[in-house]
Amino acid sequence: MGMFDKFAKKSRNTLEAPATEMPVEVAERRVYVQCPGCHHVVSAERLEENLEVCPRCGHHLRLSARPRVEMTVDPGSFSEWDADVASVDILGFPGYEGKLAKARERSGETEAVVCGEATIGGCRCALFVMNGDFMMGSMGSAVGEKVTRLFERATERHLPVVGFTVSGGARMQEGATSLMQMAKVSGAVRRHSDAGLLYVAVLTDPTSGGVTASFAMEADVTVAEPGALVAFAGPRVIEQTIHRKLPAGFQSAEFQLAHGFVDEIVPRADMRGALTALLRLHAGGDALPASVASDDVDAARDAEATAPTGADGRQATGAASTGAAGARAAAGSGAAQATAEAAGTPGAPSAYDRVRNARSTSRPTTLALIDRLFDGFVELHGDRRYADDEAIVGGIAWLGATPVTVLGNERGSSIRDRVARNFGSAHPEGYRKALRLMRQAEKFRRPVVCFIDTSGAYCGIEAEERGQGEAIAENLVEMSGLTVPVISVVIGEGGSGGALALGVANRVWMLENAVYSVISPEGCASILYKDAAKAPEAAEALGLTAHDLLRLGLIDAIVDEHGGDVEAMADDLVRDLRAAIDELAQLGPDGVRDQRYRRFRGMGVTTR
Repeated sequence: MGMFDKFAKKSRNTLEAPATEMPVEVAERRVYVQCPGCHHVVSAERLEENLEVCPRCGHHLRLSARPRVEMTVDPGSFSEWDADVASVDILGFPGYEGKLAKARERSGETEAVVCGEATIGGCRCALFVMNGDFMMGSMGSAVGEKVTRLFERATERHLPVVGFTVSGGARMQEGATSLMQMAKVSGAVRRHSDAGLLYVAVLTDPTSGGVTASFAMEADVTVAEPGALVAFAGPRVIEQTIHRKLPAGFQSAEFQLAHGFVDEIVPRADMRGALTALLRLHAGGDALPASVASDDVDAARDAEATAPTGADGRQATGAASTGAAGARAAAGSGAAQATAEAAGTPGAPSAYDRVRNARSTSRPTTLALIDRLFDGFVELHGDRRYADDEAIVGGIAWLGATPVTVLGNERGSSIRDRVARNFGSAHPEGYRKALRLMRQAEKFRRPVVCFIDTSGAYCGIEAEERGQGEAIAENLVEMSGLTVPVISVVIGEGGSGGALALGVANRVWMLENAVYSVISPEGCASILYKDAAKAPEAAEALGLTAHDLLRLGLIDAIVDEHGGDVEAMADDLVRDLRAAIDELAQLGPDGVRDQRYRRFRGMGVTTR
């Protein structure tokens, strides 16, 4: 008997032969299933082989708890917790005792959630899986108690939590006691989070009501299965309230992703791999990805330890000295010194030439650099307020043996992509997404690497309505207080406050043909010279090139572009990022924050 046969129950979507024509044990097994998505009839055997996903249309059918556990965890690793915890009829609600008895009989479970400990991809975790077969996964006091105990035990044992949600909401038969489970579980989630531990929520069809309004939406990383209904108020309730039919796809997982409430949509076949990647990234060096072999890491560390040092004792790398003072003093023989000297030579590119180069479609974008510099990048989406702004990308990746948070403006590579990403000019929700991921980095003690490439924050009516200035200001304040290392690299155009919102860093580097300015040359020329055609003159006057900013002490180093050899430049960046992170880590959390404050405190010249 297969995995799903053991737990499958009759439903209106199941077609079975009459019991008189076959043995009883065969009659109770599914033979054909009608897909709720495309309405085609599919062999139950084929459906089981495909993890209960329709092979024709990809619709993800609902699963009960035990099959979900079996397909998610490493074989034989699941150990159940609190299996005997069950609801009681505390209100004497009419018919509730009978409903509980029937639910237990039909599902084979004592309650609507299964909890325990397991390993996924070799990583230990606490696991809860809600069961839609038990009163539609409604949350009563027993569900709240089991999930709360799970978070408490996970906190004590220092375990991450992975939870699969499916629920119709709070259990009405338990009245306000059911309502209070939302607060009870949320308190346990907060204590788990305060201990610096990971919580990953997987939203499955349907997740609604009090579960959505509590622990389903309180995770560090929130993923969903394709097509899952995710809502607070159900579609029928909304339609009855507004007296209007809802649009297709409303409240689907895809809708939630677009509106900033889900990090990623993961097909069922890929779920175990996705969870493994997340757990390993949050387990630090104890769980390196397969692409990062230990001997490669050791060799890289040995190379850094034996690299030549400059006059200030720092290692000379492709980005040269990692301190602005050291770069200005021409310490060592790094690329910053060489390129700074070359800037003033006859035939060197003009400032406006640098601007055009920075805007060129041939330059590597943030996503292209992430692909070259890091391993195992997991992109995360959404600001958890309004939308997912594609003008800013962010996620978690491996830099050698170190998990890092990576953020950056993404202009796009094709015309269609550039339009979709608004040419790298972010709305408020883009900056709020970046802030959410930086706060995560602080919680999990991950260094932050930012790539800056934008002409500026988006100027538009809707951006002002949603608080563009406030979003940028909050980033500046929060980045100032981070106690993890932050390194920002201007890879193209660094335009005004929209660029600085990712630029409050311990180290700020610029590619040699990048620019960084308070305003675009065209904008400056229009305002000050009343003539946009004077943009080249404005570019010279603004001091916006990497060489200008290095001389002024506003950046720390210039990254050699090796004449357009992206591979060589990427090799330099990997080496320099790792060296800078190691150097900053020696300062300790308070030292990292204080160094960043002093760095910006010393900028600018004033007289009495």
